[in-house]
Amino acid sequence: MPKLGVNIDHVATLREARKGMDPEPVLAAMVCENAGADSIVCHLREDRRHIKDADLELLRKTVRTRLNLEMSIALQIVDIACKIRPDQATLVPERRQELTTEGGLDVVSNLRRIRDTIKKLQDSGIEVSLFIDPDKRQIDAVKKSGAGIIELHTGSYADALTKTQEIRYFKEIENSTRYALKCGLLVNAGHGLDYLNVSPVAKIKGIKELNIGYSIVCRAVIVGLDRAIKEMKALI
Repeated sequence: MPKLGVNIDHVATLREARKGMDPEPVLAAMVCENAGADSIVCHLREDRRHIKDADLELLRKTVRTRLNLEMSIALQIVDIACKIRPDQATLVPERRQELTTEGGLDVVSNLRRIRDTIKKLQDSGIEVSLFIDPDKRQIDAVKKSGAGIIELHTGSYADALTKTQEIRYFKEIENSTRYALKCGLLVNAGHGLDYLNVSPVAKIKGIKELNIGYSIVCRAVIVGLDRAIKEMKALI
């Protein structure tokens, strides 16, 4: 079965609602790991809307599993990543006005810059994953980029309005997983996955890890973080 990476960004979102100290993302990460999370994911956005630099520094010191830093290819963020040295960096597109990441990274159109960023991160001992839409052209570009891991964007599947759409988008994820594996890439998946839609994706052969955040934090508000993690682990 796939491993579970837990994104703790929205623990920090709650903290920033009052600009206070609680809830503490680092403590949340510890609870997640104790409950069975296989990695901790956080996104250091350029506008620092939730995770802050100090959070990232503390997470690097305290995470016992793996620390996966979602990040743009902005030079300032890349420099911070090279200094902190998470176990993995996942490159994602980023726009200031978006509520959440709205799609995959366009590796085809930005191959040279992405390739340079990947080399810089890898030279610092960081594994690199690219967050992309389930598209063969993007997978081919990832292969040229030097990255060894992809994370397939599952947002279209998660947001499907009809069963027909859901089946279509699921097939895209399934086919892209199969194609990426043939290309020698490791495959993760995430975005929009929740307690109702995660199980079919978890059953796709070859997916190594599912990265899930928002739905787990929402569930944790009702039942507690420990139980929310254990319930998601049971589903996948």
